[in-house]
Amino acid sequence: MSDGAVLEDLIYDVGLHEGEDAAFYMAMGYRVVGFEANPDLAAGCRARFAAELGSGQFSLVEGAIDASLDETVTFYRHSTDSVWGTTDEAWVRRNRALGGSIPLQVPAVNFMACLDDTGIPYYMKVDIEGADGLCFDALGAFSHRPVYVSLESTKTDFNALIAEFDALEDLGYNRFAVVQQCGIENRELTATGRDGRTVSYRFESGSSGPFGLDVGPWMTRDQALTRYRKIFRQYRCFGDGSLVQRSRATRKLRDRWAMLRGTTLPGWYDTHATRG
Repeated sequence: MSDGAVLEDLIYDVGLHEGEDAAFYMAMGYRVVGFEANPDLAAGCRARFAAELGSGQFSLVEGAIDASLDETVTFYRHSTDSVWGTTDEAWVRRNRALGGSIPLQVPAVNFMACLDDTGIPYYMKVDIEGADGLCFDALGAFSHRPVYVSLESTKTDFNALIAEFDALEDLGYNRFAVVQQCGIENRELTATGRDGRTVSYRFESGSSGPFGLDVGPWMTRDQALTRYRKIFRQYRCFGDGSLVQRSRATRKLRDRWAMLRGTTLPGWYDTHATRG
């Protein structure tokens, strides 16, 4: 197994979707390996990034990350919203109220083998609806880990959130940023690209947004969990399953209140992690 130093020009986009994040990473001068299980989305990204595929700046891994040794895995493509595709049957049940899912057989991706083949990325973004932990489990086999990682954190179970932090700490990460995702679309960023040039970028719909030094504030584990306790109170009051969510009238009042204050309730959050 190869276990060389981190490749500072490489980013993993795990949960490529329509390439919203990969486009930003490549604009910043990075090489990107994108992972996508939905065949339609993968085909769209092959077309969108045809030039980058040709130049070698972009690589595409098609299939669903899976811990088994099977050649294929069942992936559930959501019928109305492509971001809810998953291999997790519990997520399929959760999503049923929002529309049905269509089971597909897709190639099973051995994530550890991918890391071994390409080398360890500088940054690893993970957003694969219920299977994020498989990627972090695979990192445990390597002595080197990405400088920065991020994942979409759970918003239904605080104990599961603590388990996410435990897993990150076990990998050596001890600084964290809690990033609200609802305010990313159309946000403008001026940042220094990998080659030192200034990059001006406007994030498209569905983007995860900046990473590394361009997010913050960076906090200790205790500080981040204190932040999440407040967020979870918002989830309980305004999120899925709350009394507010069950009524169209109360949802409108919530959204009106949030709009007047320039915020979104309850929103959803990514956890970023690094060492420092």
